[in-house]
Amino acid sequence: MRLRPVLVLELPNSSPGGHRLGVNGLAVDRDNAVLYSGGRDGVICAWDLNHELVASPAGSHSAVVDAPAHTNGRPRHMTRFRAQTQAHTHWINDIVLAQHHNAVVSASSDLLIKLWRPLAHNAQEPATIGQHADYVKCVATPNQSTNWVASGGLDRKIYLWDLAGGGQTLQIDVSGEEVTEKGSVYALGVNAGILASGGPESIVRLWDPKTGKRITKFVGHTDNIRAILVNDSGDMVMTASSDQTVKVWSVTAGRCMHTLTMHNDSVWSLFSDDHELGIFYSSDRSGLVVKTDVRGTLGEMDDGLSLAVAQENDGVSKVVACGDSIWTATARSSINRWANIDTLADIQLPEVFRQHRASIATTRSRESSIPSLLVPPPPLNGSAKKTIPAKSILRISNTATFPPISSREGDESSIKTHARKGSEILVEPAASEVEPVHGLPEETIEGQFGLVKHRLLNDRRRVLTLDTAGDVLLWDLIQCQPIKSFGKRHLEDVVPDVNTLEAVAPWCSIDTSSGNLTVVLEPFNCFDAEMYADELILDEPVEFREDQRINLGKWVLRYLFANLIDEEIRRDEAHRRKLNEAVENRLVTGRGNPPLAISIPPSDGWAALDSDGPTPRANGSQYPPVTPGFAIGLATPGSPLPPILDSLTTPLDKRLSQVSRPSVEREDYFSDAIHAPDANQTAKPNQTPASEVPPPTEEKAAKTPGETSKEKEKEKEKEKEKDKDGKDKDGNGKGAPFGMKKFRMGMPSFGGKKIGRSASTAAAEKPAVVDEKAEESESSSNHEKEFEDNFLGVVQKIHSEYEKQLAENPENMVETRICPSLPSDTPVLKLPPGTKVILQEETSGGSAELYRGTVATVGADADIIEQRGPQWLSEVLLLNAIPPKDPIKVSFVLHPWQDKLPSITAADGNNRLNANRMLRVKKILAYVAERIDPPAESEDGDAAGPDALKPEEYLELYCNEQLLPITMSLATLRAHVWKGGNDIVLHYKANGRKHIPMPVEDPIEEASKPESMGVVGQVVTAAA
Repeated sequence: MRLRPVLVLELPNSSPGGHRLGVNGLAVDRDNAVLYSGGRDGVICAWDLNHELVASPAGSHSAVVDAPAHTNGRPRHMTRFRAQTQAHTHWINDIVLAQHHNAVVSASSDLLIKLWRPLAHNAQEPATIGQHADYVKCVATPNQSTNWVASGGLDRKIYLWDLAGGGQTLQIDVSGEEVTEKGSVYALGVNAGILASGGPESIVRLWDPKTGKRITKFVGHTDNIRAILVNDSGDMVMTASSDQTVKVWSVTAGRCMHTLTMHNDSVWSLFSDDHELGIFYSSDRSGLVVKTDVRGTLGEMDDGLSLAVAQENDGVSKVVACGDSIWTATARSSINRWANIDTLADIQLPEVFRQHRASIATTRSRESSIPSLLVPPPPLNGSAKKTIPAKSILRISNTATFPPISSREGDESSIKTHARKGSEILVEPAASEVEPVHGLPEETIEGQFGLVKHRLLNDRRRVLTLDTAGDVLLWDLIQCQPIKSFGKRHLEDVVPDVNTLEAVAPWCSIDTSSGNLTVVLEPFNCFDAEMYADELILDEPVEFREDQRINLGKWVLRYLFANLIDEEIRRDEAHRRKLNEAVENRLVTGRGNPPLAISIPPSDGWAALDSDGPTPRANGSQYPPVTPGFAIGLATPGSPLPPILDSLTTPLDKRLSQVSRPSVEREDYFSDAIHAPDANQTAKPNQTPASEVPPPTEEKAAKTPGETSKEKEKEKEKEKEKDKDGKDKDGNGKGAPFGMKKFRMGMPSFGGKKIGRSASTAAAEKPAVVDEKAEESESSSNHEKEFEDNFLGVVQKIHSEYEKQLAENPENMVETRICPSLPSDTPVLKLPPGTKVILQEETSGGSAELYRGTVATVGADADIIEQRGPQWLSEVLLLNAIPPKDPIKVSFVLHPWQDKLPSITAADGNNRLNANRMLRVKKILAYVAERIDPPAESEDGDAAGPDALKPEEYLELYCNEQLLPITMSLATLRAHVWKGGNDIVLHYKANGRKHIPMPVEDPIEEASKPESMGVVGQVVTAAA
């Protein structure tokens, strides 16, 4: 299980009132005259359907654009925005109304099924009622009086969910019989006793919604089934498929009764509000919207009427109708409303069609006593309706007959009954195109503009986006907001204008599938990217160390959850206040009852001070915020402090001591980044601080604290002398290869059971003391407490450390161990408060949402985040500790330009080095300068004065005959200059500002050079 934070950036000028991407779901509440729409932007919108022109309330959002002032002599209908909610983080694929239109249930590609109650007095955000393992494609409910919904998805499962909060009530596995993967559910139809499903398997399956058992299956379609309707009586099922047909199945007969072919393209949607499906609407991929009326045909659907009502420019994913309106949803963010056609009263067919339907009605009336509905009454004088064009009448099936159509010459052709294709209209060949009844919609509910394309720039801090309006925006991912607009331009034309020559490690992924800019932070790489602090442009100046780097992932997380950190600090203070009040009460009680005897502790010196490390401070100084080193591994890291002095040094003191030692930094600025990769790493055994410093003995313990301190200072000097001797013996000032000694960083372990050093570790460094109570304490400490593996687990560990501290030192006040990063490590950011913060869990089918909030609300949601947030996030935010990871290094070779400067090749002839990928050119030049031009010391032993030239001022570095900027990193150098996979070849050159003498060669060494070089060459070749 992998949890990851996700942030959704706010779009500029964003306001409620419309979708940003295409619309996939529509549902109509006829009781309250509300239209609901679900979009690919994850938003559910509610629209008021005002059938009478009313005054607009002040500040309301009018969604009517390009609608005629009057429609058929009547004032236009006005649809107004009512409400919306960001229900999902991915596409909404379907919505349905339930519980007497009071609940809107949505199915999404974010794997969730959510319930929204927009009509409630205290309307809240949608609640999750269920989850699939893959995209959820459809959702359905039997009727408005039931209390459950069914959902189907690409995980080949159908679930029934209780709308009262009871969760899952039934699970049905619909895996394909021949091909399991084709069992995905794309369509559902349901009534009280039958649940029908369909998908890529092209088979309609009927299930019992009470038991989950299969009733039967219908085989006949040849492509994906996209929509299903079931009548109330449960004896008819209607299905639409990508095979361009609509089939009507009889549950009683167990077979297909009719195949309707009025469409010439994949049929995507079906809708009917008729209990027996006598009138239904269908739409297809070409954008054609069809209304079909089969009432009064006595089961002979070939005699029904099918009309091409409207033609959209895009495929219609959903069609719904109510009263005199039809709404269509497409891949565009707007929703069109079309005038409905009353196929019973208002229909005015061409004369030949009227005569043909009259003859069919006469035949039917002879066979049945039921009055026929096929022939509408003739129009009254003065109230004639517009005649339906002949091209708008579609042949309902391949077996249906059409009346004779007059030709251009006025002759009548005979009735043609041959089979034809889909919506082909039986007229002369030159006029066979479909002509919809309506050319334009009555009203367009306009959407907004959403993002459809993006391009992450080389610095991985900025991204270009293109929206549906054609506008290009430049975003800053660190500030979480757009910083520049380029207007309507091609995205690729803007990239060269803003891109930079950089190579930064991937630390986030970008997604615009929901119309918004979504940034996903994965725990395995979100801390990989860094930038130099001197490249920042800040509103308030911050003092940084030389060549300090800022971790981008930690920087964003620090202020994304800033309110959460403040809330945790507040809770920590309240918790410690109670503990310290108990300490104060004990101290007061102790002063009131003085002891009769004073026990003198054993004189074991200051060794007893080597207990658990000092309490981390609230200002974040637990760990020195030093940038990972950039050293060439020829200098051995300094010896760690002895345990006693280490225990007496606070983290802040350590940090200051490291920052205030310029000589050590100059000697060791390449300590972990550049070294000879072919060096023998096993020359010496690994040394640990414990092995370097022997444990205190009885003799040492007998000394006074002052004498002990002097002894330790002497030991420290001896260690330095040993290090120097080791460098001299190895030659050229080189000691053991980097990594042979470990730094005591005091970092907490990730996923461990305790924070800091355990009691057993501390006891190992103390002299053994025979004490029964100590033995009991030690045995009890071996049984570690169990902590939750989430955000709250780290808080529990911190509280456990407080308890342990009070048990060991009951008279000492408890200091906080929460230490978020400082502004010098993560400069202050003011993120937009509306930036959405989401916690997702990765699943086999995608990702499931565990928490959703904003930058402004994460503090108030602390309880939820503590339970659902990952442990690594808590360690980053509260302890300023990122998961350890080996840095990526780059190998290179240094040569003097045309041999005009001294060579820095090692004694063994190996000049191959490697360094951290973030190492800058100026550091490489400093490395070169130390070896070919050591700084001259003055008489008092100090180095050259401040007027001396810096290495980058008199040395230059070239790659592929290109002069390199001193701020360029090795990663950028490899990606944009070297452009190769093997070792980078670099040449250093003097610019003439300073004379660098060539070394005088020793004749004796020159004579022995060929032999030694030959041996070294063999060694290097063998190693290679």
